[in-house]
Amino acid sequence: MQLTEKHREYWNKNLTITAILLAIWFVVTFVEGWYARELNQFTFLGFPFGFYMSAQGSLIVYVVLIWFYALYMNKMDRVYDVHEGEDD
Repeated sequence: MQLTEKHREYWNKNLTITAILLAIWFVVTFVEGWYARELNQFTFLGFPFGFYMSAQGSLIVYVVLIWFYALYMNKMDRVYDVHEGEDD
C-alpha cells in the first residue's frame, strides 16, 4: 500500500506528539526518581516534593498525558478524516 502525502503528514505528526509525550513521561518517571533527594528540599502541600511526585504527582501527570494524547489524536483524526464512528 502506497502512502499519500496526507498519510505521511498524519503519521509524522503522530510520531512527533508521541515522542514529546514519551520525553515528558521519561522525565517524570526516571529523572524525578533520580533527583528525589534534591527535590525533597522543597515542599508541596506539606510533603517533600520528591516524595509527593513519586507517590501522587507522577500519577496525575500520567493521566494528563493520556487525556491530552486522546484529545489531540481525536482532533487530528477529524482533520485528516480518519476518525471512527459517525460524524458529530
